[in-house]
Amino acid sequence: MEVNWIVIGWIIDMILNGIVWVIIAVFSLVLIDVTDEWTRKAIQWMDVADKWIRKFVEDSLEWIIEKNLNIFSAFLFVILFGVLSQLGILPKLIS
Repeated sequence: MEVNWIVIGWIIDMILNGIVWVIIAVFSLVLIDVTDEWTRKAIQWMDVADKWIRKFVEDSLEWIIEKNLNIFSAFLFVILFGVLSQLGILPKLIS
């Protein structure tokens, strides 16, 4: 009986490719777990920053209304809407 080296090479290649893909999958899962923790921490910090910014803007607007600073509030809204439109948020809110 003659040894078919092509079939043996094909089987060895499949086994080695399987081992390599298992190693890649293990490293990928570890990396996904680490980045998932980083993403959760980043979202928590974004939530803290969002709450702080909202409170600051709300307090600032209340102070402007309390002091009756209409020109200042108009200027502030022009800047605010300009920033929102540059970031592309304002068109998303309109549509």
